[in-house]
Amino acid sequence: MASTRFDLSKQQQQQQQQHYTATTTTTTTSTTTSVVIGYALCSSLLAVINKYAITKFNFPGLLTSLQYLTSASGVFLLSKLGFLHHDPFTLHTAKRFLPAALVFFLAIFTNTNLLRHANVDTFIVFRSLTPLLVALADTAFRSQPCPSNLTFFSLLIILAAAVGYVATDSAFTLTAYSWAFAYLVTITTEMVYIKHMVTNLGLNTWGFVLYNNLLSLMIAPFFWFLTGEYLDVLAAVNSASGDWIKPGAAIAVSLSCVFGLLISFFGFAARKAVSATAFTVTGVVNKFLTVAINVLIWDKHASPFGLLCLLLTIVGGVVYQQSVTRVGNSSDSSGAVSKLVNNGDDHDDGNGSEEEDDREKGASGKYSGV
Repeated sequence: MASTRFDLSKQQQQQQQQHYTATTTTTTTSTTTSVVIGYALCSSLLAVINKYAITKFNFPGLLTSLQYLTSASGVFLLSKLGFLHHDPFTLHTAKRFLPAALVFFLAIFTNTNLLRHANVDTFIVFRSLTPLLVALADTAFRSQPCPSNLTFFSLLIILAAAVGYVATDSAFTLTAYSWAFAYLVTITTEMVYIKHMVTNLGLNTWGFVLYNNLLSLMIAPFFWFLTGEYLDVLAAVNSASGDWIKPGAAIAVSLSCVFGLLISFFGFAARKAVSATAFTVTGVVNKFLTVAINVLIWDKHASPFGLLCLLLTIVGGVVYQQSVTRVGNSSDSSGAVSKLVNNGDDHDDGNGSEEEDDREKGASGKYSGV
C-alpha cells in the first residue's frame, strides 16, 4: 500500500513538472513572439513616421527636442518603476560624454533635415552607405585590418547601387543631397567615435540612452538660435493666434516620440530574446517592410529603377553582415578575452555589443530605423 501511494505521488509530481515546463515554454514563446513583432513594427514604421512628422510639423529642431525629452523622461520613469536599470547621471560623466552627445546630436539633426528635404528611399540608401565609410574609417583611424574579399565585394555592391540610385533620382535637389552627405559624414563619425567612447566610459545600454538624450536636449537650444528656427516658431505662433499646432501635426509628433522610445525597448528586448542571426534577419525584413510601406501609403518614393537600386543596397548590407559575422566567429576566443578586458564591471547585462544598431534606432527615436 505504501509503495502504491509513493508511485502515485511520484506520478503526480512528474505530471505537475511536465505541466509547469509546458506552460513556461508556451509563455516564453509567446513573449518572444510579441517582442519580435513589436520590434519589427516599430523599426519598419519609424522612418516613415518621422518623415510624416517632419512633413506635418516643419520644425526639425523642435521636433527632435521633443523626441529627446520623451526618451529621457521615459527611461527615467521606467527606471523609477523598476522596469530597467540605468547608470546614475553625474556631472563628471556628463562632461566626459559631452563630445559624444554633440556628435550624436549632429547625426540626428542632419538625419531629420534629410527626411525634411528628401524621401525615405533616399534616406535608406545613404544610411546603407555607412558600412563602407565605417570600414574605411576603422582601417585608417582605428588600426583595424583591411576588409576581407567578401566584405569588400559587399561594399562595392552597396556603392554601385547607391550611385545608380543617385544618378536616376528625379527628385534630386542640391539641398536634399547636401543634407544627405552631411548625414553620412556625421553618422559615420558617430558610429566610430561613440563605440570608442562607450567602451571607455563603461555605461550600460540604458545609461547610454539617458546621457545621449538628456545632453542632446541641453544642446538643442543653441541650434535653435544658430539656425534661426526659433524665429520660424515664433512667427508660426503669432500668425496662428495660439493654434499653431494642428491636430494632424500633434498626432504625427506624438507618434514619432512614442515610437522613438518603443524602438529602444523592443530593440534591446529582441536582442536578448532571439539569436544574433534571427535578429539580423528581422532587421533585413524590417528594411523591406519600410520600403513597401513607404511605396503603399503615398507618392513620396523613388522610381522603379531607384527602388531596384535601393533593394540592391539592402542586399549588399546583408552580404556585408554575413562577411563580418564570419570574421567575428573565427576570432571568438580572442574577442571574449578582449571583451572581458574592455568591459570590466560594466552592468550591461549582455548588451555590450548592442549599442551601435540600437543607438541608430531608438536612443532618441530617430536612430535611423533602417
